[in-house]
Amino acid sequence: MLYYLFRFLEDYNIPGSHLWSYISFRALLALILSLIISAWFGEKFIKWMKRRKIFETERDASIDPFGCEKKGVPTMGGIIIIVSILVPVLLLGRMRNIYLILMIITTVWLGFLGFMDDYIKIFRGNKAGLKGKYKIIGQVSIGFIVGLTLYLSPDVVMRENISDPQHTKTEVVKHEQEAHKSLQTTIPFTKHHNLSYSEIMSFVGKHKVAAGWILFVLMTIFVVTAVSNGANLNDGMDGMCAGNSAVIGVALGILAYVSSHIGYASYFDIMYIPHSEELVIFLCAFVGAMIGFLWYNAYPAQIFMGDTGSLTIGGIIGVCAVIIHKELLLPILCGIFFVESLSVIIQTQWFKWKKRKGQRVRVFRSTPIHDNFRKLDSQLDATSRYILKGWPRRPFHESKITIRFWIVTIILAAMTIITLKIR
Repeated sequence: MLYYLFRFLEDYNIPGSHLWSYISFRALLALILSLIISAWFGEKFIKWMKRRKIFETERDASIDPFGCEKKGVPTMGGIIIIVSILVPVLLLGRMRNIYLILMIITTVWLGFLGFMDDYIKIFRGNKAGLKGKYKIIGQVSIGFIVGLTLYLSPDVVMRENISDPQHTKTEVVKHEQEAHKSLQTTIPFTKHHNLSYSEIMSFVGKHKVAAGWILFVLMTIFVVTAVSNGANLNDGMDGMCAGNSAVIGVALGILAYVSSHIGYASYFDIMYIPHSEELVIFLCAFVGAMIGFLWYNAYPAQIFMGDTGSLTIGGIIGVCAVIIHKELLLPILCGIFFVESLSVIIQTQWFKWKKRKGQRVRVFRSTPIHDNFRKLDSQLDATSRYILKGWPRRPFHESKITIRFWIVTIILAAMTIITLKIR
């Protein structure tokens, strides 16, 4: 809203109004505003929740070797995150931008899905929350909407980077003159970073482009669902998910900025995506909201984000990566989310497989993997055998686990950025 107001005032040569045309100015303003909103609104929201005694289900101290009971802590803190993202974006963004519209729809959609899950847990007394099939339907639906929109919208175009036989170290890579619909995506550690979904489907012959778009939509659904669930599993310790997501948001912001700038896109030999600079505004608001939420969510937490926050966070990360054609970098960038999900899959599938043979065997002490590092041997199921029972040798306090996971995510984010030059 303010963007259009000041652009209007620029026509009348109002001093300072031209600043609103700069992405850097609006992005930093969005960062600051989201921080202020999350700090101010967060305090009000926590007090409101406590007055009405809307608390998270009490967490048993027995799961924590340090005996930390978490009683009377409000949940649904994801509402703070969502408000802190949407307000700066609505004020500072170009609302006609298709990418920004998709990000807003994703935020509201998954925020509502997570809210319904938290609502059922708290007000209906059902600890299981929303049935898993309904969560999956919600995640698949938004993935389908995003993928189909990126396919059908005439505003979603790119200028592909093309090889230059005269290319030297002092020259920039060329881009095609005309922007057009493309199925190219970025793949790390290869010469020109490009992989086309249509080429993957070349075995269908003349229908490979149509098949490529079908594969792209399916990939979008998979990415949104996987990252959303990964973030949800990562939300198990104070500040864990918010801190990791802030780091991931910074890395995505850098990738979005270089993808939207033809000079940097040429330098890094990646696709140039016109109009994707508005994603930088959204991601700065996202990072600001994460950092602001940590003010209250860092150990010991004054509020939990709940599924309202974690499902939304994962969806935002997944959709943003798809829009800038960097979804194949997510296994590196979101390595923590990936390992959390993988640990749960390994644990459940291994146990089911062994149970059919009459054995009770588990791989980890507990999953998701972050719980494995704080579980005592005395807390384990005496009827089961654990393959990794001796790892780690001693439990860690959750604040130490959280910070170490942050450090790992910082390393992974740096590695993701480095892939732009390693080929």
